[in-house]
Amino acid sequence: MPIKIDNALPALDILRSENVFMMDDKRANHQDIRPLEVLIVNLMPTKEATETQLLRLLANTPLQINIDLLYMSSHTSKNTKAEHLETFYKTFEDIKNRYYDGMIITGAPVETLAFEEVDYWQELCQLLKWSKKHVFSTLHLCWGAQAGLYYNYGIDKVLMPQKLSGIYRQDVLDHLNPLMRGFDDSFKSPHSRYTEVTKESLEGLAQLDILAAGKEVGLSILATKDLREVYSFGHLEYDRDTLEKEYQRDLKAGKHPQVPKHYFPDDEPTKRPQMCWNLPAATFFSNWINYAVYQETPYRLEELNDDYTYYACL
Repeated sequence: MPIKIDNALPALDILRSENVFMMDDKRANHQDIRPLEVLIVNLMPTKEATETQLLRLLANTPLQINIDLLYMSSHTSKNTKAEHLETFYKTFEDIKNRYYDGMIITGAPVETLAFEEVDYWQELCQLLKWSKKHVFSTLHLCWGAQAGLYYNYGIDKVLMPQKLSGIYRQDVLDHLNPLMRGFDDSFKSPHSRYTEVTKESLEGLAQLDILAAGKEVGLSILATKDLREVYSFGHLEYDRDTLEKEYQRDLKAGKHPQVPKHYFPDDEPTKRPQMCWNLPAATFFSNWINYAVYQETPYRLEELNDDYTYYACL
């Protein structure tokens, strides 16, 4: 996928070294098409790493995409320089009059807090309310998925006995759903969280379909029937060494973390982790862009403010 982003973004050098196709402004403007507009709401502390991970996965179809990055202005980042945010990111005030084909809301390391205790919760709620008439399809990741379910349906997260960290198997439960096209019967995905959403909490919500789940992870991927809301509790976007870095971080912080399960060969943290989720990650993000966004979004995004009719491509 030709991704159109700021040429000075540090992630660009990494992606070019991997032969990921990036399109500059001059070339993009000569293509006589309407590019997709995608907003990435980056709540992760390691923002530059998350930018690279998501842009790599969005670069996997022939569609042209304009990317905007957004951060919560009500939160002071401790791990990302203010200069980086001011240069490459927008705030809600900057984009509130715009429209987007798709939006991605990342995870955040705030799971043990009640949603209302998160310092940017009100700002995030404002964004989610705005998205109903300004975004066609929203992909919620990890804590972002829990936050979306809580905001949209009042479903609260549940604290687990210990942190779920590692590479886990999930089974595809709905092969006919477009988001699961190209998947085998099961796939592996990184998970890194202290809380979960239980299957029992979804009872009575006929508009939500469970697309994938696993014995160790519980619910994995959910979606509304019209694919305008997609919830993924794992981290398919993670790099090979992301869980390793989180493990070392928690060790240094004195949290006595368990070694991530099914991750290091022989459970030995000195050994290089094996990458075994690259294909499902690429397939899932491509499916979301193609089936949930591109196939269904109106050509004139302003129509989202009207009573637009959505046709799920099932």
